[in-house]
Amino acid sequence: MGLLAVGTPLEWAEAKKNADQVRKWGIEQLLAIWQRAKVKERDVLLWGDEIEYLVVVIDDDRRKVQLSLRQADILEALANDESLRKQGGCVPDLQNVERSNDTLPVFHPEFGRFMLEATPGKPWGIGFKDLLDVEPNMRRRRVIAKDHMYPNEYPITLTTFPRLGTKDDYICPFFPPSGDKLRSQFLPDEIANPHIRFPTLAANIRARRGRKVEINVPIFRDDNTPTPFRDPTVNYDLHEWPEDDDVRNGAAKDDHIYMDAMAFGMGSCCLQITFQAKNITEGRKLYDQLSPLGPIMLALTAATPIYKGFLADTDVRWNQISRAVDDRTLEELGEKVTLRRGKTMYQRLKLLQPLKHDRWRIPKSRYASNSTYISQDPRLRKEYLDPDLVVDQEIKQRLMDGGMDDLLATHFAHLFIRDPIVVFAEDLQYLDLTKTDHFENLQSTNWQHMRFKPPPADNDIGWRVEFRPMEIQITDFENAAFSIFIVLVTRAILSFDLNFYIPIPLTTKNMEVAHARDAAVEQRFYFRKDPFPPRPVKVNGTSGTTATSVQPSRPPTPSGPVEDEYTLMTINEVINGQHNEVDGFPGLIPLVESYLDSVNVDVETRCDLARYLDLIRKRASGQLWTGAKWIRSFVGGHQAYKKDSVVSEEICYDLVKAVEEMGQREGREGSVGWEMLWGGKGV
Repeated sequence: MGLLAVGTPLEWAEAKKNADQVRKWGIEQLLAIWQRAKVKERDVLLWGDEIEYLVVVIDDDRRKVQLSLRQADILEALANDESLRKQGGCVPDLQNVERSNDTLPVFHPEFGRFMLEATPGKPWGIGFKDLLDVEPNMRRRRVIAKDHMYPNEYPITLTTFPRLGTKDDYICPFFPPSGDKLRSQFLPDEIANPHIRFPTLAANIRARRGRKVEINVPIFRDDNTPTPFRDPTVNYDLHEWPEDDDVRNGAAKDDHIYMDAMAFGMGSCCLQITFQAKNITEGRKLYDQLSPLGPIMLALTAATPIYKGFLADTDVRWNQISRAVDDRTLEELGEKVTLRRGKTMYQRLKLLQPLKHDRWRIPKSRYASNSTYISQDPRLRKEYLDPDLVVDQEIKQRLMDGGMDDLLATHFAHLFIRDPIVVFAEDLQYLDLTKTDHFENLQSTNWQHMRFKPPPADNDIGWRVEFRPMEIQITDFENAAFSIFIVLVTRAILSFDLNFYIPIPLTTKNMEVAHARDAAVEQRFYFRKDPFPPRPVKVNGTSGTTATSVQPSRPPTPSGPVEDEYTLMTINEVINGQHNEVDGFPGLIPLVESYLDSVNVDVETRCDLARYLDLIRKRASGQLWTGAKWIRSFVGGHQAYKKDSVVSEEICYDLVKAVEEMGQREGREGSVGWEMLWGGKGV
């Protein structure tokens, strides 16, 4: 969740006038952070996970399921629980109490009024006890949340609600589509968190781009799917807002599911992991080395095959969120829309639009894959960088004049090509260099698949890296497994000085490939062949143990054609290794297991960790299904499914019931979901 400031928000016309001031003040705050924290050292790497829930209402008598809009009431109930208050509370946004029990999880609001966010009460360490505490802690969060809901409300970890935006009463309480913030023909403004930041963000994104957001997801074509498929939920005769002309001007594409509001993207749940590095050098290294893993983990956690009551021809959420917050104008996109009369409606032609009012063509949405590397690693070749990177040169020069190096200055000067979307009048009175509000205004609304986070101004937190691509999983076991796996990968990266660099445009391509149906098994991704440094490595121990070390030296700058450094691999090869090839990629799990060997983990702990690694191993090999494949199978096998790509209310009810059961039983003894979790009914 982004920055939740309080104040008087400016409408876009006024916010635009003050955009340069916010950018300049944000850079000055960044430089103040840089000067204070560039030499900050922490003792150990810490990390935390973030789980997001949908809250659903299940009516068994009517065989109906809806989204509950009681986020505020549930958080209030958690805050007012006297037993939790005595332990320090778990809703810091609503409580002014001294936290005395760091084992209590923490709950926060999210964009959708049907969502909750939960994090551990304190950061996890890298000790193996902490790793084994993650799953029980996630289970506890779910139990605590459920205990403060109505008996017929449940916290579930689906990425999206299958029928969000349909014509029926999919929310409780029900509000008809309306409101001047979203201006959606499918969703009411009341679906979003009422905190002033969220409706202002939605309204100003729409105002800046000059039209509603445009989300078109290709329809999954089944035997009885109409050809062409024209989204039957779209009303072409609506005339409530000027933006209602969008669909008459071709915004809704044939053979696509059409959505028109920020809530269709930001109403999605995900699993995010944040690492606090020992220092800025380690943080920059993790940012770079984890970046190529983003598309791999996105495909491996795929869990989003349904939108607005239809099966989609994609499996993940990423591009839908990207389009839901895409504030680029037609000039920035390089497009000029003209209309041509087709057989049934106007068709849009996209022609080159010259720059008159905007500064740059911008290739990506502000929610997108990374476009920069930032580590001062001699193995980082200029050929790996994005040749189309857009940078504000004036901002870059100011950062370098303030002492920041070229790579990091380029990174932030790229982020700051964007306009601040939510500007509060009170924040424009004077510049406070002890705060980070203007910096975070831009930083927190650049939603890339990795985020490099400077230390906050008001506490002792260090430099952090956020890993953002993974989809939320249906069970706590899965979410714990993917969290623990990524943590162990970071330990292997740092211990063995691994090198996963590939050209940034290839990571961008990989992110697109990850959207394909069953990409985890069916697609191939660009990945580096040889991750090892060309020298002996120093293996750092954990929990007081240290393996044999050698005198460290700087790795040489690579030479030779960049194209020889990477190849196309299946996810099975990336995760489990290319064992049938000479000098093939060793595989991420074998690398993790080598790290575990190096730190002498006891047998019992190793067996416990093996449960999680086994899930990742088998998911990559195809022995276990992704969540998206299981959901498709459930819908396709449902007696009410007519092979027309429609996920009806009846199917949605049974699907959510199955998901809730899976959250409790986790596929054991042949219960629902065993194909995802165990691969056999007898487990």
